[in-house]
Amino acid sequence: MHVIDEVHIAPLGYEYDRILEPVRAYGVDVVYLLEHDGPPEERASYHDELKTELDEECEVRTRTVDLMDIYDVLGAVTTVAADHPDDIVRVNVSSGSKLSAVGAAIACMCTEATPYYVHPEGYAHADREERQSYGYAGDEVLPAYPIESPSRDQVATMAFLEETNSDHRTAKKKHLIDHAEEVGLSFIADNQPANDKAKFALLNANVVDPLVEDGYIDVERVGRRKQVTLTDTGRDALRAFRHKL
Repeated sequence: MHVIDEVHIAPLGYEYDRILEPVRAYGVDVVYLLEHDGPPEERASYHDELKTELDEECEVRTRTVDLMDIYDVLGAVTTVAADHPDDIVRVNVSSGSKLSAVGAAIACMCTEATPYYVHPEGYAHADREERQSYGYAGDEVLPAYPIESPSRDQVATMAFLEETNSDHRTAKKKHLIDHAEEVGLSFIADNQPANDKAKFALLNANVVDPLVEDGYIDVERVGRRKQVTLTDTGRDALRAFRHKL
């Protein structure tokens, strides 16, 4: 029988009490700290002290991300949430940068994770070193309006485009179908199309058209064939949802 854990995710910026006190208040079992992927001088001097205190409360795990990159944070949070499908997952959106807060909030809209905002007792003065706030005056759950993330078939197709396309080669729709059959993507495997026409119809309806509509891929006619390329937005989406693979 699976024991349900209380799992928290917190970007590790310039907060201390806003990370530690909710862990204590909720009786957290596991906390994931999202550490900034940057030079040591960009990290607060008291991070090790904070980790030591957290370690006395629960299991501490770390993930290295760029806290100034929305999609990097989004991908980290969705991946952790996917690793804990049967647990209670809460995300602290008040402990990192503004960009990390946006990425974390969007991740909660794509998963079952719950975002919360921590209210401090006050904000830092010069004698409080680098900490931006102090104390814990409670927290509030933020509304997380659900949004639809790319399907696994769509993410797998974007990953194929990233791996395949180069200056010398651009994937065509036939290549996407061949790949789908090779790896058993569901839009082909679950429908068992009788001919190529049916395969192209399934590809368009389930993968290509939705990705074009979201701006994740471009389709360009070259001669009699259509070349498919990944957009910059699609690359960001792939980073955010690669865990689905």
